[in-house]
Amino acid sequence: MTAPGHTATVARARLVMAAVALGLAALDLGLKAWAERGLAAGDTVDLGVIQLRLAFNPGVAFSLGDTLPAGVLLAVTGLIITALAVYTWRSARTGTLPMRLALAVVLAGAVANFVDRAVDGVVTDYLHTGWFPTFNGADVFITLGAAALILATLHADHRAKDRTEGGAQ
Repeated sequence: MTAPGHTATVARARLVMAAVALGLAALDLGLKAWAERGLAAGDTVDLGVIQLRLAFNPGVAFSLGDTLPAGVLLAVTGLIITALAVYTWRSARTGTLPMRLALAVVLAGAVANFVDRAVDGVVTDYLHTGWFPTFNGADVFITLGAAALILATLHADHRAKDRTEGGAQ
């Protein structure tokens, strides 16, 4: 049986993860809508290191799968997102705060790109560096969230190893 305090803590963690994921997904979808309105005439806004430039990606990362029907990409990414959402939900019980937040950030990016693709079969991109394919905020969320998850996992594993070695002496 689960202690009432633990149940409340898990519920709070899930609420925070959902709020982070939904908030960041909404932010990206808003930026995509802004980019479509503000950059529709082919305008490019130079911000130094990065440019704002409108592009549409019918594929996934680096346009992989761009010749597949949009429905196939939606189905496959939908299944992946569902698995990620279930894993994120379950991680509220055992994951550290950095792990849970990192998962929420990855989920936010995945959901934002999925919702964007569901509308017209393409993902709206608006960030360009000149040397890297054009991307969007959701892609940044996925990349930074995955990196943070790796670091958080390594840190948690290192701490667990330290506790085990310290307790064995």
